[in-house]
Amino acid sequence: MIYFSSVHSIISYGIIFWGNSSHSNTIFKLQKRVIRIMMNAGNGQSCRKLFKKLNILPLHSQYILSLLLFVVKHINMFKINLMIHSINTRHCSDLYLPSVHLTKVQKGVYHSGIKVFNCLPTTIKGLSGDVRKFKSALKGFLLEGSFYTLQEYFDWKLINK
Repeated sequence: MIYFSSVHSIISYGIIFWGNSSHSNTIFKLQKRVIRIMMNAGNGQSCRKLFKKLNILPLHSQYILSLLLFVVKHINMFKINLMIHSINTRHCSDLYLPSVHLTKVQKGVYHSGIKVFNCLPTTIKGLSGDVRKFKSALKGFLLEGSFYTLQEYFDWKLINK
């Protein structure tokens, strides 16, 4: 309870704007330190199992959750690939990812949200019409995966094949 009232509330405030920055690694290290203190674990012990045991999302998983909830709540801001071209491809139901060259734009909420949404399992993507069911399924998926980085999240399909 103390974690969610003091640490989690601070971490999750505005995370969709700063969660993809270089400073997020420092915050993640502090989050792991808090988890180790709560569970009386040593510095060498991995926190991955501790996060799962406490039902707490690691920082990057929390970022993914907040980002995807933003995308689902504002889905009318995004275009689907089928709207751009009428060819029925494997990814026709994915969100359209515009081509950008600036890293600042690529790390922004709009572009990152599309990339993260398109990498979701299709079962969870299908729930995007109902925010409550989507959030519940997504949180379960993120707790199971306990992703420490965005790259781990993007690579989950390769690992689970």
